Amino acid sequence: MNDDRAVLFTRRRGLAGALSLGLMAPIQAQTAYPERPITLIVPFAPGGIADLTARAVAKEMSATLKQPIVIDNRPSAGAIVGATAVARAEPDGHTVLLMSNANAVSAGLFRKLPFDVQRDFTPVSLLGTFDLALFVRQDAPFKTVRDVIAQAKSAPGKLTVGTIASGSTQHLSAELFKSMAQIDVVVVPYKGTPAVITALRAGEIDLAFEILGPMLPQVQAQAVRPLAVTSDKRFAVLPAVPTVQESGLPGYMAASWNALAMPARTPPAVVQRLHRAAQEALAMPAVQSQLQALGVRAQGSTPEQLQQLLGDEIRRWSEVIQAAKIELQ
Repeated sequence: MNDDRAVLFTRRRGLAGALSLGLMAPIQAQTAYPERPITLIVPFAPGGIADLTARAVAKEMSATLKQPIVIDNRPSAGAIVGATAVARAEPDGHTVLLMSNANAVSAGLFRKLPFDVQRDFTPVSLLGTFDLALFVRQDAPFKTVRDVIAQAKSAPGKLTVGTIASGSTQHLSAELFKSMAQIDVVVVPYKGTPAVITALRAGEIDLAFEILGPMLPQVQAQAVRPLAVTSDKRFAVLPAVPTVQESGLPGYMAASWNALAMPARTPPAVVQRLHRAAQEALAMPAVQSQLQALGVRAQGSTPEQLQQLLGDEIRRWSEVIQAAKIELQ
């Protein structure tokens, strides 16, 4: 090989090597994920079911990912503050949202949001669903959902149903119940679950729709009774309690859920890495037991299934909001 050809050959090898390194760099960057601690923004206050669910799953995911997952609580109406922070974050996988049905409800409840919940996030995985239940005080005359519906039809506008704030999943579940049962009852919103419990036990309200988890101690103390759970199957901790569907209102179903999502345009390899870590955590018996004690069914999903769920929930709750004539915020 003469000198000119040798120089040309060397240059070509150098160029090929540089191109190869350039192509490999993004792949290596993605397989190195996570490179630093991950911030999981929880748009609810510490100590609630969403927060405790996030912490239980994040602990095991941290071990798998070999990086800490730092919980950042940012409570606000409609989970808007936390969701906004994630929507505007760098799409590198190091800022994650604990998404929930509150995000789906907000899409129909607020006139304007600082983000589009279907376009500005990349779904990762469902983490779990948690039932609501229809509760009565321990000495109430109602034994079944059919009893409630029959009484409401015989005395329209007399029964009162307590829920937490207007536009909450509890409130909308009560409105859906009214609509499907074709009954006239008065829905009374309270500031929080403790106020609902106090009102129900004192006889200020006849019924209450509330998330099952925080009510379990009241059930165990025999202060209140669950007539039925709102999901489409019974809850393992209360196997004798039927679903609303089984006990008088076919087709009725309502549940809360938590999931993980990242900013839009997060690289697919990063999404898949976090997804696998979530599935591994949810498969652990210790995590399943911990969530069950909170009233949560551990349940994963593919990113595509979560995207479908989000769209379905937005349409569903928007229809309930419109039918109930709930004022937009």
